[in-house]
Amino acid sequence: MSFRLGLTGSIGMGKSTTAGLFAAAGLPVWDADAAVHRLYAAGGAAVAPLTAICPAATAGGSVSRETLKAAIAADPALLPRIEAVVHPLVAADRADFLARTRADIVILDIPLLFEKSSQHEFDATLLVTAPARLQRQRVLARPGMTEAHFQTILAHQMPDAQKRALATHIVETLDLTSTAAYVTALIAHIRGQHA
Repeated sequence: MSFRLGLTGSIGMGKSTTAGLFAAAGLPVWDADAAVHRLYAAGGAAVAPLTAICPAATAGGSVSRETLKAAIAADPALLPRIEAVVHPLVAADRADFLARTRADIVILDIPLLFEKSSQHEFDATLLVTAPARLQRQRVLARPGMTEAHFQTILAHQMPDAQKRALATHIVETLDLTSTAAYVTALIAHIRGQHA
């Protein structure tokens, strides 16, 4: 059975870059956000049930995340209904990935891993982190990002200090070279412990 490493971190911490380093090292990476994109795309399993809940969120046979976010902002009661549809579909996508994967280590990239208290589902967790000023600089450099939107996202994420207390492993993503070295060392460590 594969060693399951849960990868997480708040927005702008370097999680996607770190996931890419694991993939470059030859490890399979499952991405929760990518799974949601597949489910919302034309023909995706979430399209019909979400259309029934929020018809305005569907256009051209797919679900618009932006329209869905706006609908939730206007009516917060929609969120638990949407989550009741999406969460089991995402879990099924992840289970399918794990069933098809034969690698010794698999990476499961889950942005809200600690927020959803799902750390017990993994053999270990890796928190990707960075100083607050670097996080802010990275996020505000994204197209269309505003300070207000950044603060809204942060309000929905567990503070970094709390995540640090819960994580098995922590990497500070100050630069690509040191992050890549950490990933290489962690893979070797896991293989050494679980050979």
